[in-house]
Amino acid sequence: MAMTDARTVKIIPLHHPSGTSSSSVSCSRPSALFSRWLTKMKRMSLAQCIETFLPCFRWIRTYKWREHFQVDLMAGSTIGIMLVPQAMSYAKLAGLQPIYGLYSGFVPVFVYAIFGSSRQLATGPVALVSLLVSNVLGGIVDSSDELYTELAILLALMVGILECIMGLLRLGWLIRFISHSVISGFTTSSAIVIALSQAKHFLGYDVVRSSKIVPLAKSIISGVDKFSWPPFVMGSSILAVLLFIKHLGKSRKQFGFLRAAGPLTAVILGTTFVKIFHPSSISLVGEIPQGLPRFSIPKGFGYAKSLIPTAMLITGVAILESVGIAKALAAKNGYELDSSQELLGLGLANIFGSFFSAYPATGSFSRSAVSNESGAKTGLSGIITGIIMGCALLFLTPLFEYIPLCSLAAIVISAVMGLVDYEEAFFLWRVDKKDFLLWTITSATTLFLGIEIGVLVGVGASIAFVISESANPHTAVLGRLPGTTVYRNIQQYPEAYTYNGIVMVRIDAPIYFANISYIKDRLREYELGVDKSTRHGPEVERIYFVILEMSPVTYIDSSAVQALKDLHQEYKSRDIQIAISNPNREVLLTLTKAGLVQLIGKEWYFVRMHDAVQVCLQHVRSINQETKHPDPLPVDEPDIFRRLLNQIEEDLSVAKLESGDITDSQLEPLLSRSQKS
Repeated sequence: MAMTDARTVKIIPLHHPSGTSSSSVSCSRPSALFSRWLTKMKRMSLAQCIETFLPCFRWIRTYKWREHFQVDLMAGSTIGIMLVPQAMSYAKLAGLQPIYGLYSGFVPVFVYAIFGSSRQLATGPVALVSLLVSNVLGGIVDSSDELYTELAILLALMVGILECIMGLLRLGWLIRFISHSVISGFTTSSAIVIALSQAKHFLGYDVVRSSKIVPLAKSIISGVDKFSWPPFVMGSSILAVLLFIKHLGKSRKQFGFLRAAGPLTAVILGTTFVKIFHPSSISLVGEIPQGLPRFSIPKGFGYAKSLIPTAMLITGVAILESVGIAKALAAKNGYELDSSQELLGLGLANIFGSFFSAYPATGSFSRSAVSNESGAKTGLSGIITGIIMGCALLFLTPLFEYIPLCSLAAIVISAVMGLVDYEEAFFLWRVDKKDFLLWTITSATTLFLGIEIGVLVGVGASIAFVISESANPHTAVLGRLPGTTVYRNIQQYPEAYTYNGIVMVRIDAPIYFANISYIKDRLREYELGVDKSTRHGPEVERIYFVILEMSPVTYIDSSAVQALKDLHQEYKSRDIQIAISNPNREVLLTLTKAGLVQLIGKEWYFVRMHDAVQVCLQHVRSINQETKHPDPLPVDEPDIFRRLLNQIEEDLSVAKLESGDITDSQLEPLLSRSQKS
């Protein structure tokens, strides 16, 4: 491909990394994370160091009593009033006595207020975790057995340890592989299962304990002859009141406080009815021990191995439910939140809670939303919630004896109805069919095969989609937008045109062992299947240059480097030259160390696509001229006046090119020696 055109092209030189910088970067990579942490710690003051390990110190030392105390008191009281009946309801859902729900809303709340970084997150027992506890422990031991309670408490310890480990190792990023569609499908089906599991308190007869919809439906239908009207009428009435209060609180701001009052209203209505009419057919909570929980070491460690999968599952739910809403609330209230510190705070809350008879606790969507709407400013609102829970344990448990179980069931059903998200399914159907498929797979498997299998299938499908997208990355043939030096996807911009003899391809992903074969196949397709109707420039019979736009490529591994070497040899055997445009520093370092820069040639690495096109187009024109005029006849030298006119015309053409004022793209000149890049 010798050049016969005397005119040269001005291009921006690409700075190649030196061997020294290459080695220093490679040596520093293994210790980069530790070095950054050490540097950060050295720059911290004593107060900042304390804040790192005790996040509560951030708001304690800057607390504004006049501005914040009143709203924190109101928010903490609101959540406390909401949590007392909810905690008992979720404990029953978990197969435990109501007192353990109150215990789970006591110590963990205090611990999280000290070690947690969110100022609005409301922790305690939640419906989804309670169902997971019930589903797993129910397969090991009967819920009436004392061992059942011991294993639930042990599970809190295991979940806390896992959360602390993930927080210390900063592994919260792992949850990013679970898409929002998987989470939505999982929570929707879980909400349906939870609601059906509470049907026994409405119907007046026992229903099989299961996380699958078919056994639940069969059990409900088979026991219909035992149906009792009083609990059904009472439960349905209380549920209707709860839904009305929730709707009123959401739709009208002046009634927003009613959202938190809903569970308390359900308890008061049910207890009042029982006190007045003493119905024998309505089951009650029964006697609840009075007093604060005592310190005790969790038992049942012989079953720890069988509980590990459940502990991991609950930890995943905690990350999804707690960290997700905590981040959203932090952004809304204008402060930073550390996900790892959040996990550490939740882990310590569960560890300390397990020593005071608590089962796994995490952040609640509904209570956190109410906390934010109530104006919570700091963790003091959580401490106030804990104080209210303590007062309930000390003084109010005798009153809880007469709470109807159908009232607690209505509270659970009302809470989980907000998790049913069919609108998300319709949205995904309109926007992205792949995400809709993920939602459907996760939802169906959770409903029919159980929560554990549903989570595994959903996560597996989500990761499979990630791998599929990574192994089959988006690539695009680029074309030049008329009148500019900008190159874009010709599928997105049909007016963009390409050049004869040149293929310009952009790779929109890191290049590694899993996708390099796909990329090579796509390059071969582009070489053979180009659309000649949009091509400009000199007429040539075949492709002479393949330009790879690598600005989106953030990483390239050794397998991909070897494949590029093979591709270079293949192209070289067919007299095709590879050119590389705009590789980032890390990619260029890898290519340099692998010898690919020297193999292809430094002169074929460019800062921008337009530079590469100019050089390649000049070579194509030279080839075209050689083909048309193999032995050019000598011509008379043009006189000085003619050369001056040619130079003026060329300069005017260059000016038009750079300004975008081009009427005939076939006549677009190359940038001349005088052009400033």
